[in-house]
Amino acid sequence: MSNLQTESQQELEETMETSEPNVAAETERALDHVPYFGYSLLRDVLIPELLGDETNTISYWAGKHLARKYPLNTMDEIIAFFKAASWGTLTLAKKDKYSLELELSGDVVSKRFQQETCSFHLESGFVAEQIQRQNNCLTEAYLTPKEKNGKVLISVQWDRKDILPTETRAERYKK
Repeated sequence: MSNLQTESQQELEETMETSEPNVAAETERALDHVPYFGYSLLRDVLIPELLGDETNTISYWAGKHLARKYPLNTMDEIIAFFKAASWGTLTLAKKDKYSLELELSGDVVSKRFQQETCSFHLESGFVAEQIQRQNNCLTEAYLTPKEKNGKVLISVQWDRKDILPTETRAERYKK
């Protein structure tokens, strides 16, 4: 594991350990920590320019790849990761036997909607892979942007019949 990745994981762990209940203050601090203009240039201008029509698909799979690098064990850890990564505020809206709905909101999400092209597929793929790891069965996530409200609905579904084989889990989630 590289020094940069180790440092990033340490920062994430520290942020998750010291997470505060005041979400608005945490979001403001996150926006100060990551300059929004630079973030937006990469996510909403450069990457779509480079990837073209494949932006959403590649971003989804990149999110799954990131989730394998940063495996999380609980929904609370996923929520804390979103704050630490400055992806917005993630909240659990609904949970059923084979699905859940998450809401992504916050200043960074609202600002990204103002861009001509914005994709939340990276976040969606990240959530799908984390839930897949936690449930040990194939999982997919679908997006419903709610531009008027400045929110994104991430619907996650899994099928308990599609259990991941042990060797697949070991290969995907090895440290």
